[in-house]
Amino acid sequence: MSGTFFAIAIVTIAGAIAAMSLRNPVHCALCLVIAFAGLAAAYLQLGAEFVGFAQILVYIGAVAILIVFAILLTRSSEVKSGKYFSGASWIGIAICIILFAAFARAIRSSDLLTGHSQPPRATVQEIGIQMFKGTRGNQTNYLLPLEVAGVLLTAAMLGAAVIALQENSPEREKHSDAQPTS
Repeated sequence: MSGTFFAIAIVTIAGAIAAMSLRNPVHCALCLVIAFAGLAAAYLQLGAEFVGFAQILVYIGAVAILIVFAILLTRSSEVKSGKYFSGASWIGIAICIILFAAFARAIRSSDLLTGHSQPPRATVQEIGIQMFKGTRGNQTNYLLPLEVAGVLLTAAMLGAAVIALQENSPEREKHSDAQPTS
């Protein structure tokens, strides 16, 4: 293991801890982006290009930005004071330690560490060819579902923008002021 891997691991773990422990939701979301970027860098360094690029596109490019937009649109920037840990947080810490021990045991007993077997390596190009080639020669069986998913995601994003704009429009505020409350 190289020094680069340890540096990436430290940045990833620090970003994850900061995302859990900071009080400001925007700062938490930005630290989560740092943790996601660290995971993507670790995947890329370990030779898993497809997983690394998917991490960048899906988690950093979509999930983290969606979280930031949701926080900013709901304007929940109030920082609530209170206890950091509750009585039940020790149960979560114990479960994390048990899971870490189980994963460490599984990794240490793996054949990959002893060098008996080599993990399959696939480049992004090979995965793309297999994904679009399909089972019937050169016919692209998966192109239509990919396009439909892209259109669906675009429609969902546009719908979210329209809903966000309607909530902040001046006409909406006029109608909500005129309605009597019971």
